Amino acid sequence: MTTIELGSVLVDVVRKEIKHIHLVVYPPDGRVRLTAPKRYSIDTLRVFTIHKLGWIQNQRRKMQAQEREPPREMIERESHQVWGVRRLLRVEWTCTAPIVELRQRTIVLRVRPGTDTAKREAVLQAWYRNILREAVITLLPTWEKRLNVEVNHIFVQKMRTRWGSCNPVKGNIRLNTELAKKPLSCLEYVLVHEMIHLLEPRHGPAFHLLLDRNIPDWKNQRDLLNRLPVL
Repeated sequence: MTTIELGSVLVDVVRKEIKHIHLVVYPPDGRVRLTAPKRYSIDTLRVFTIHKLGWIQNQRRKMQAQEREPPREMIERESHQVWGVRRLLRVEWTCTAPIVELRQRTIVLRVRPGTDTAKREAVLQAWYRNILREAVITLLPTWEKRLNVEVNHIFVQKMRTRWGSCNPVKGNIRLNTELAKKPLSCLEYVLVHEMIHLLEPRHGPAFHLLLDRNIPDWKNQRDLLNRLPVL
């Protein structure tokens, strides 16, 4: 991998057997990655990146201004988000197997005495994955029928730089566990976005036409995700 230096901006360059150049600024710290066809020289890519420098800096400013949640300690009355609603954590010590229960205003985390912070967090993260899978199972049949596509497999995992991704060849979709903390409408937008990639792999006019037709307010959902606090 090669790096292009543009003042304080470092751009990681990866060459692959692809047709088009892809420039991405990744949250939360604004890391920049340029994926390009092997036929382009580094000088050509440098010129391309210079032309995009204003856009890169604008994206990084937005990320730096975005509100961030403080690190979680998994302690009593600590606040956590579930489907966009802030709840207080209640920790109960029990000799039974760890479990999480969602109540009207609280998340009850039951763990064995002496369970450390890392283990308490792992139990809560597993619960987030489960409720996200359950929500997807509810949404998926409707959208498979509406889009006339079939998803082979849904993977739910912690992702650092994306809310979701799609492998159109294998028919697989990956979703970020953190979506369980955002409004359900955001999950539906990300899911449909990735499902449309089964029909249109690239973000071209045909892709956006399908997105406009099926999620008319998708830009609002995207902006909502960008405005909400990140970890």
